[in-house]
Amino acid sequence: MKLVFEKVVLPLSDFALELDLSLQTETLGLFGPSGSGKTSLLDLIAGVRHPAKGRIVVDDVVLTDRVARVSVPSRERGIGYVSQEGALFPHFSVEENLRYGGQRRGFAVISFDRVVSVLNLQTLLQRRIVNLSGGEKQRVALGRALLSSPRLLLLDEPLSSLDAALREETMELLEQVRNEFRVPWIYVSHVPWELQRLCTEILVLDHGRVVRQGPVEKIFTVSSEPVWRLRQDD
Repeated sequence: MKLVFEKVVLPLSDFALELDLSLQTETLGLFGPSGSGKTSLLDLIAGVRHPAKGRIVVDDVVLTDRVARVSVPSRERGIGYVSQEGALFPHFSVEENLRYGGQRRGFAVISFDRVVSVLNLQTLLQRRIVNLSGGEKQRVALGRALLSSPRLLLLDEPLSSLDAALREETMELLEQVRNEFRVPWIYVSHVPWELQRLCTEILVLDHGRVVRQGPVEKIFTVSSEPVWRLRQDD
């Protein structure tokens, strides 16, 4: 995945998100305190929000260009987005939610049966969303996003609402998804060890600015397992 933000500015309530960078990686992590602009960055890529200025390009496809007046509609961007809430259809069954993702074909088609198998959703297909646990809902949301065959997957703190046992279980599942489907992703978290396991490149945001950028091993250091912290500049 090649991602370019060219002089992008998005005004927010307390500050402006300002991005001017280019990077190439398959698994990018966004790290920073709550309210630093991480979710807003995802929203810009997905087309949920639109910058006041700038240009956004993914894999040489221009998604937004304010000067050229280009703004590709969200549904045509080929972006799979798993938000913290999941945004599932409560009146649909699990299978109906999953197949909705399959109706929005993007790029290389991902098999319905394979997604169901990898995410262990076989016994949930006929259940309603309101009858699922938080972890089950996240698996369904991830499956629906994968079945849209995205060029890029956006994951916004998918473990934040889960207890410790479910976090580890879902972490292992995410590692399997990464290795099985090879879909590039951007993963948002304020928990360093999640990013260390799931990402190779890190952007650190603070008040709308990228304050650090680099490989995960150059951004984080560990003093005693499993306590990770930002590595100090040399």
